[in-house]
Amino acid sequence: MPELPEVEVVRRGLHEHVAGRTVDAVEVLHPRAIRRHLAGAADFALRLTGQRLDAARRRGKYLWVDLSGGDAMLAHLGMSGQMLVQPVGAPDEKHLRVRLRFTDGGPELRFVDQRTFGGLALADLVEVDGTRLPRQVAHIARDPMDPAFDPVAAVAALRGRRTEVKRALLDQTLVSGVGNIYADEALWRARLHGLRPADKLTRAKAAELLAHATQVMYEALGEGGTSFDALYVNVNGQSGYFDRSLAVYGREDEPCRRCGTAIRREPFMNRSSYSCPRCQPRPRG
Repeated sequence: MPELPEVEVVRRGLHEHVAGRTVDAVEVLHPRAIRRHLAGAADFALRLTGQRLDAARRRGKYLWVDLSGGDAMLAHLGMSGQMLVQPVGAPDEKHLRVRLRFTDGGPELRFVDQRTFGGLALADLVEVDGTRLPRQVAHIARDPMDPAFDPVAAVAALRGRRTEVKRALLDQTLVSGVGNIYADEALWRARLHGLRPADKLTRAKAAELLAHATQVMYEALGEGGTSFDALYVNVNGQSGYFDRSLAVYGREDEPCRRCGTAIRREPFMNRSSYSCPRCQPRPRG
């Protein structure tokens, strides 16, 4: 799934290309794309038509657009979801699921999703710590790029979990935005194995890990995110290229960029973890 940098790239594109425009028509081409909108496709289209799309926002890996009516359009990108801005009349994508046309007659917004794990929904906004969030996102913690992010509180939250440090780093209720890719990269930079107990980390080491996670996500954002295939793109259909800068993720058996030892891959929560056996020794016991 896309992580914070990839979602932020999409958010910026949405804000640039659709903010301030009014929806003229909505076409739902596949019911799974709006399955999280429990009232169904007809209600989704009816309620969205005539609304102005205001600011595009994000918390962690969650993306939404504020609507003039006071609610929001929540976008879940899933494994392959794309929000694309295309000229009216451009050929439909093979996996086009939802189309929004605008009253100004300009480029339309398309939700494309090959695997149909993602989707759109209309969501109520609720007040959480002075911020209005979609109800479905209210439990998600602030991310390191949030101006109100509290690193001291985040360190305390990480060290308060009696679990492996990688699991804690991926817990979106503690710190949001970090996924499998950037967790592995941050752990490598901090010289920590993901199985190290989170509650055994010193405050200094936990703070260092969070700082590395923040830095690597900023670096990825500067390069448009990480794209391993054509599924992760910005609103113009362009891929990010931070994959070229990854130190460990996806580099099994390749030399560590720091010591030259072959990178190892280990199973982790139905996914994979990548680390350097020399720089990141497994914890004993």
